[in-house]
Amino acid sequence: VQLVESGGGLVQPGGSLRLSCAASGFTFSNYHIVWARQVRGKGLEWVSAILSDGRTYYQDSVKGRFTISRDNDKNTVFLQILSLKPEDTALYLCGADVLTPFRMHDMDYWGKGTLVTVSS
Repeated sequence: VQLVESGGGLVQPGGSLRLSCAASGFTFSNYHIVWARQVRGKGLEWVSAILSDGRTYYQDSVKGRFTISRDNDKNTVFLQILSLKPEDTALYLCGADVLTPFRMHDMDYWGKGTLVTVSS
């Protein structure tokens, strides 16, 4: 089982990124997927989720700037981020769970993350 995040990097404020989470080793279409982020020295913060049926959810602070989507044919979930802010700087991780994407402490699988740095 693997979840591999990619697409992070150094971006100027106001810029955009598209993060990817590629899954393998399990029946991806049956799983709910979450994006979370972690600032160095702080806890994991839930950001967005997409259910197996395609319904999407967002943390209030990212609504309107973050868009989550999934491609079940490619076993991949995407997180499009617009109008990046310095406070978006974090390690972004994706997780998968067959029951719910809202209990981060109990996710079935996690990736190792991709680092997003927003700085001028």
